[in-house]
Amino acid sequence: MRVAGLAAALLFALSPAVGLAQGAPDKTPGADDPDAKESVTSRVPLEEIRRFVAVYNAVRAAYVDPVDDRKLMQSAVRGLLLDLDPHSTYFDKADAEAFDEQATGAYEGIGVELLQQDGVLKVVSPIDDTPAARAGLRANDLIVAIDGKPIDAIEAMEPLRGPAGSQVVLTIERGEEKPFDVTVTRETIRVTSVRSKMLEPGYGYVRISTFQADTGADFQKHLAQLQAQAGGRLKGLVLDLRSNPGGLLTAAVQVADDLLEKGGIVSTRGRISVSDAKFEATPGDLMKGAPVVALVDAGSASASEVLAGALHDNRRARIIGSRTFGKGSVQTVLPLDNGDSVKLTTARYYTPSGRSIQATGIVPDVELAPDPANAAKDMPAALADFSEAKLPGHLRGDDEGAGVASGVVLPGDGPIQSALRELKQPGSLAARPAAARPATAAKPEAKAPPAGVTVPTKPEDAKPETVDSDK
Repeated sequence: MRVAGLAAALLFALSPAVGLAQGAPDKTPGADDPDAKESVTSRVPLEEIRRFVAVYNAVRAAYVDPVDDRKLMQSAVRGLLLDLDPHSTYFDKADAEAFDEQATGAYEGIGVELLQQDGVLKVVSPIDDTPAARAGLRANDLIVAIDGKPIDAIEAMEPLRGPAGSQVVLTIERGEEKPFDVTVTRETIRVTSVRSKMLEPGYGYVRISTFQADTGADFQKHLAQLQAQAGGRLKGLVLDLRSNPGGLLTAAVQVADDLLEKGGIVSTRGRISVSDAKFEATPGDLMKGAPVVALVDAGSASASEVLAGALHDNRRARIIGSRTFGKGSVQTVLPLDNGDSVKLTTARYYTPSGRSIQATGIVPDVELAPDPANAAKDMPAALADFSEAKLPGHLRGDDEGAGVASGVVLPGDGPIQSALRELKQPGSLAARPAAARPATAAKPEAKAPPAGVTVPTKPEDAKPETVDSDK
């Protein structure tokens, strides 16, 4: 399975447009000509470029205070991506390096996945066993200030990172509560993406909190340990993907492949052919056909939705919990020659049955409600807007419709026990009505995969101490 080349291939595919922007003749036709047939890489909107240069020069010449050229150009480039979807963004060199760190699972900060929205930072989820989690941050909390400074007055991600042992004060808004401060002590965050335990003799539990470069190998190791404890073979497995914001697509594909004997895993389709890919399982189910139940909730996004969708569509696992976040888009990081990067949405995910995850998410076979005992302590007061479909500027989903309820976050051990019960006695939990199940779309026509797919993410896409749920 080749999975490493989309970013380079896509950069090569887009490079003609960059070159033409620097040296195209004046006779190039207008880019907004509705009857034009030329490809996007053969046309440059020269009139719009002239307008941009005019505004740029006006700001440099007449703004009340001098403006640094580099800072002004960076602002202009960020603005170029501003009205795209929420997951396309520009990284300066420091941000790009920080984004790359997440794939290794080690950095200095507080350990939280974030989205920037309307001048605040929304918590997608605190990472397990990090300062953010221990300080009580919850999914859907809003960070409105850092060290007393409003988010829109600072470089939002920078103050959350810092030397281990130093402190940062976050001002939090949570539902209808009054804003309050939380002091968090930074640490070197070494995110353990996979944890496991035996729930009962023969019944294992694996928790995947995010998808990193080593998640696939760690999953195999933990599963082998559980198999050994069970005397060589498990009777069943609970796979916990709750509040998993995503991460590397390749890691999710590897875990799916480990649990599937055959069948599709995921396909991606974009505007240009290099964004199209299809991933198939290879023979070898590490569970040897033993039943699997996957737990999901509103914090399960991106790569975790890919895994849940692959297991569901191949009838390999029962999915229980709550509707997932609905981030069904692929981001590719395109490095620039100055060390900066552009993270650009380049494709959509489709489950093996051909359904798009975007803005609809994965609807579980069995719906669970939050434990009332945990609601006051662990749950945000308002989760009605906790989904991709509620993000301003989100990509429209193929099956997106009004009136579709968002999922909820399901904290605590109650869902695990429900999953175990379903694992031991399939059908013991009431399934949701058949009418609520999404229609199955026709399977897309298979296309030859490109050299591979690289999706650095987490929120796939949020990354720790940065903005986006695309880790």
